[in-house]
Amino acid sequence: MRYIEITIPDGQRRTVLDVLEAEGVDYIVSDEVGRQEHDAAVRFPLPTRAVEGVLDRLSEADLSGARVVVIDAETVVSEEFDELRERHSHGGTRGERTSRQVLETKADELTPAFRIYVVMLLISAVVATSGLLADSPAVVVGSMVIAPLLGPALAASVGIVTGNDGLRSTGFRYQLVGVAVVVAASIGLAWLARLAGFEPGGVDIVVVAELQERVSPNLFSLAVALGAGVAGILSLTRGFSEAIVGVMIAAALIPPAAAVGITTAWGMWGAAFGAFVLVVVNVLSINLAALVTLWVAGYRPQGLFEVSPTRRQTATYLAVFAVALLVLAAPLGAITLIEFQTTQVASAADEEVETVLAEPRYDHLEAESVEVMLDDDYPFRSIDRVVVTVRSDELAPDPALGERIFEAVAADVDDPPIVEVRYAVADERYPADWEETDDREWLAGQEGNERLDRQYVQVVEP
Repeated sequence: MRYIEITIPDGQRRTVLDVLEAEGVDYIVSDEVGRQEHDAAVRFPLPTRAVEGVLDRLSEADLSGARVVVIDAETVVSEEFDELRERHSHGGTRGERTSRQVLETKADELTPAFRIYVVMLLISAVVATSGLLADSPAVVVGSMVIAPLLGPALAASVGIVTGNDGLRSTGFRYQLVGVAVVVAASIGLAWLARLAGFEPGGVDIVVVAELQERVSPNLFSLAVALGAGVAGILSLTRGFSEAIVGVMIAAALIPPAAAVGITTAWGMWGAAFGAFVLVVVNVLSINLAALVTLWVAGYRPQGLFEVSPTRRQTATYLAVFAVALLVLAAPLGAITLIEFQTTQVASAADEEVETVLAEPRYDHLEAESVEVMLDDDYPFRSIDRVVVTVRSDELAPDPALGERIFEAVAADVDDPPIVEVRYAVADERYPADWEETDDREWLAGQEGNERLDRQYVQVVEP
């Protein structure tokens, strides 16, 4: 429920009261004395769903100089108000729907001052970059919590459907600057980390799990951004928690933008391209989902003459977002296909290895793992090899086993990968006076005992 106060300019009292009486609104009027030439002030409660329609009717009456204040109301006890609420309940549904005017105000309020926005994003970028380099999910989540992205991410769409050009341009400008700030800050911090000799295990930086999923994104990444856009608008229009939705929007933008900076600092241009595509796709997805949700919810600018131009403007933005998203989603589709093929090859290889080792001649061998390894050609990786690890207590690697497994795996794929068979042989040594025990693992760990793992590798290429 809302409580409305309108300060009426001189000579327009009757115009305002006629509108309110036509709408069936129960109001009170008082004479007003102030610095400006105001005739009176009118106050009245309204159901939330009725606010937009009543304010639009008042606006059509051309109340130049009027001041409108909308306040949240806890409760209203009035038979006239109950009748008004029933009339605006749309068939019994009393769900809250924020008025267009309040929606614009909320979107603007959620967009912080530019300096604060940049500072908070710099802090978020530092935290996100540190979390990705340290492979710490908790730290990465922390970077999302402090990123002030909800307002800018939604302001553009709100401005488009309501015809507010200032809000629209502010939303787009903040989004572009925000991504640029995070990428630049991440490049600087990652470059310093590299200069200091920080590399996980001395190997390729992309082996970090938190980073790898951002530089080679698949189509499922779209679900996060699309859901964030829809949830963001619902949080504004239905009163859900903006803080939680803000974290969801930041999850779609901050870590991928930081990944762009890290991979750029490491000179991994393919991986940087993959992360950058993910950032752009997520920005487009959030804006597209928010715009569609707003339009479907029925948010329009006021006045009959503004609907048609705004409809064309909204349709134009929808078309641009959709076409750009389809074009940029193509790389994500290719990556998704590669991952699907990888899963198929891994499943087929696992079945074939089990079938081969089930033969009596391989009773001394036990399948330990089957892995499908991809190359490092980010973001469009391909299957490099299938690594099969078998374990035995006997020092008896069988060269024919590699050929058998290769033939079995090659029969299930069009382009046979390299098959690498690793023989892990456990050599256990014990003192001469050791006693029989079923707990050989425990015994091997005692003083004077040893357990040595030896590995033999056989590589079979197509």
